[in-house]
This record gives sequence, structure tokens and C-alpha cells, in this order.
Amino acid sequence: MPDSSLIEALARALLAGEPTPNLLFDRCRRTLGRRWRWLRPLADRYLEKFGAETWPRHREVVQFLRQDVALRRALLKYSGELTVAEWLVPPSKMFASCARVWQVPAITSTGDLAKWLGLNQGGLRWFADLKGLGYKRREPRLDHYRYRILAKRFDSVRLIEAPKARMKDLQRQILLWILGEVPPHPAAHGFVKGRSIRTFVAPHVGKRIVLRIDLRDFFPTFGGVRIQNVFRTFGYPESVADLLGGVCTNATPPDVWTNVGHDVDLARLAELRRLYARPHLPQGAPTSPALANVCCYRLDCRLAALSESVGATYTRYADDLAFSGNRDFERRVERFSVTVAAILLEEGFRVNHRKTRVMRQGVRQYLAGLVTNEKVNVVRRDFDLLKAVLTNCVRFGPESQNRDRRPDFRSHLHGKVSFVEMINPVKGNRLRDIFERIPWERE
Repeated sequence: MPDSSLIEALARALLAGEPTPNLLFDRCRRTLGRRWRWLRPLADRYLEKFGAETWPRHREVVQFLRQDVALRRALLKYSGELTVAEWLVPPSKMFASCARVWQVPAITSTGDLAKWLGLNQGGLRWFADLKGLGYKRREPRLDHYRYRILAKRFDSVRLIEAPKARMKDLQRQILLWILGEVPPHPAAHGFVKGRSIRTFVAPHVGKRIVLRIDLRDFFPTFGGVRIQNVFRTFGYPESVADLLGGVCTNATPPDVWTNVGHDVDLARLAELRRLYARPHLPQGAPTSPALANVCCYRLDCRLAALSESVGATYTRYADDLAFSGNRDFERRVERFSVTVAAILLEEGFRVNHRKTRVMRQGVRQYLAGLVTNEKVNVVRRDFDLLKAVLTNCVRFGPESQNRDRRPDFRSHLHGKVSFVEMINPVKGNRLRDIFERIPWERE
């Protein structure tokens, strides 16, 4: 029998169930119909290569078998005796221990996934778009996303990719029933229930020195393959994990960038086009923040351990990293920041050096737009500006202050006032009193 058939049969056996030495050996024995002595060492080498928690990809297992020297020798030595006695079928349950602990739904086939999402298999493939047809042959009416480009500081841009209603419903279901079961790292405060920008900042209040590091192009950094690997880590088979990853990622069509302003650096624009052209986490999708936190778990573990080793505190809010400490940390902060940058590079991230700040007690220490010197507080300039806008709304009517022509200016101001109330209730109450006196009926 050709080696390719034997390798394919062994690959199916290795992927057909729980990855433990005895079970792997037993499935290989059933596949070949005989207890070959070299099967158990093969199972041990497979576990050493791939571990016992996550299903590897089928092509990775085939490549492993083709490159295994001992297996090649056995195939040559017993070529006339080796036959496939039984072709094993894919598993019918999930084996990763984390899947049992987190109680994520058991989905073991693409048919089960389509049924769970309320789709037929054709509809599921269309939403997942693993072949990238939406990128290659764009039809705006059939797009799953709406795009909006926002100007940022330093001649850069931010692309908002907002999923349309049906896609958003699918992503919300994945977020609620799968990602919602996965606990984030204690240092992660962005988009985590019970945590907020205030809890992100609070551990750094009153510290002698604060180090702030910002990550560049945070959401598009997480590629589609990485997201598919996340779902395989949860215990899902390759076919199911690939489709789940496809629903949660997007490749931005090139014509989206045609309306970018002329003031954006052309080299930077070309870089963004390449970055967003591959499947990535779209900023605007409900699942993206939770998946980003999962992908950052190892990074958070490494940075938390590094911070603890130098007596510092570490928290993260999406792409904002904060470190703080007292005199010992102050003496080491320069070398510490270099080590952090190296870890970030190893984990696949890039530092936005323009936003990196080392803030000592003698200057204003601020994180995520909040002051942290003595207590968590809003920036005085921002408070005064908001107070002036509210006061002018009372005097001249709200329409006079809606310079950006926001469709719901009342909700916009209400959100800003509520944010100040969350950070500083005393100042927030003062703004609330002014807000309540605005004559909205004049609009």
C-alpha cells in the first residue's frame, strides 16, 4: 500500500479522539490491525510534539508523520506487510480539559455548528468566508461589514469595521455562550464584566513612577489563523474552529481605503492596507475584545510575572499597558521598558513608541485619559471644556454647541456626563445639574 494512504490513516487515528498515550496507541493498532512495536513510541513522539490539550491541524499531523525518521524506517522495512485494517472517523466529543472546566457548548461537526447558529451549512460557509470571496469579489450589498475611517493623531487612521445585523447576531451568540465562559487574566480590565477604565487605573494611583506603553494596530494584529487556534484550544475540531474563526474575523476590501484623506502618510497607508487585507479581528465586532483578551493571556502572564519580580504593578486595558511602582522600580524603569518591548515583540505585537511615557510624581501622571497622581480623576481641561459646552447649551440652546452635527447630541452629552460621574461623583453631580437645565425642546 502506498505510504500516503498509510500516513493518512495514521493521521486520522491520531486525531480521532482523546490524546493520551494508551488511547493513541490503541487507535493506531486498530488502524493497522496489528500491535506493531514502533506504534507506542510514535504515539509518545506525537504527544511530545503537539501536547495533550489542543487538536493540531490535520496537515500539521501529516507533516509530522512524513518527517518522522523512525516511521519512515518502519514503512520501508515492513512495506509488504502494512495494510489499513480500519479507517477511523472524526471524534464525536470534545476532549480539551479547558472545555470541560469552562462549560463551552459541545460542537463536534460543521453540521452541529450550523444548527447551533441557526443556519444551513451553505449560510455558515458564506458568513465564515474562509476562501476570502468577499475580499476578492466585493459586492457591497453582500458585505458583512460597514466601514468607517476615523482620523487619529500623528497622521494615522483607525478603521471601524461594524458588522451588519445578522453577522452581529452570530458574533453575539459566540460571545455569550463560548467566549463568555473563558475567564480573562486578572490584569486585563478592558471589556471585562465587573472591570472598567477605573479599575484599570486605580492600582497605579499615588505611585512614585508610572510607565505607560501603547500597542500599535492592536486588533488587526490578531490574524485569522491565530483566532482559529484559539477555538481549537477550547477543544473544537479543526473544521469547527476554522468556521468559528471565520465568523469572528474579516479581510478588509482594498477599495475601503480609497476615501482616506490626503494628509495620511502614504507609506503608513500602504502598511495598513497590507495589514487589514488578511483576516483579522475587526474593531467593532462584539467578539473582538474578548478574543483579544484570550490571545493576550500569555502576554499578561509574562508581563505580570516580570512586574512582580521588580516590585511593580501591571494592568492592561486593550492596547494600553500600565506599570507602576516606587523607588526600586524607578531605578530599573529604563531597562524594564526595554525588556517589556522585547516580550511584546516575541508575542507578535509592536510598540507605539510615540505614546510611551515615563511619568514621575513631579509631573501629571495619566492613563487612558485619567489623572492618577493622588486619586483617580478626570483631566481638568476636559472637565472645564465639557462644563462650558453644557453651560452654553443652557444659555443658547443645544443646537448651538452641536458643531459636529451628531444625530443624537443629547445621548452624546449624557454619556460624557455619566463618565465623569463614574470617575468623580462630586464633579459629575455638578455637571448633571447643568445638563438637567438644558432646554432640549428647542431642538
